[in-house]
Amino acid sequence: MATSLRLEQGQVWKQGNEYFRIVHLERLKVDYKQMKDVDIGEGKHFQATKKEFCRLIKGASLMGRPNTPMPYVPPPAE
Repeated sequence: MATSLRLEQGQVWKQGNEYFRIVHLERLKVDYKQMKDVDIGEGKHFQATKKEFCRLIKGASLMGRPNTPMPYVPPPAE
């Protein structure tokens, strides 16, 4: 049985020698960055529908998930 993955802002996908990072995610639109080297972070920005983006990354592997911010913990009172 296949499991479904949800697209999330900040995800990095690897397809062959290309990396795709989701920069901004809306209900029907994906803004993404296509890069050759994920460490350098230089690449071109593109827009696509979710359907087009899913076709683009079909067979790709998920490299990373977005960083979830740590909840704010106030400093201890002195």
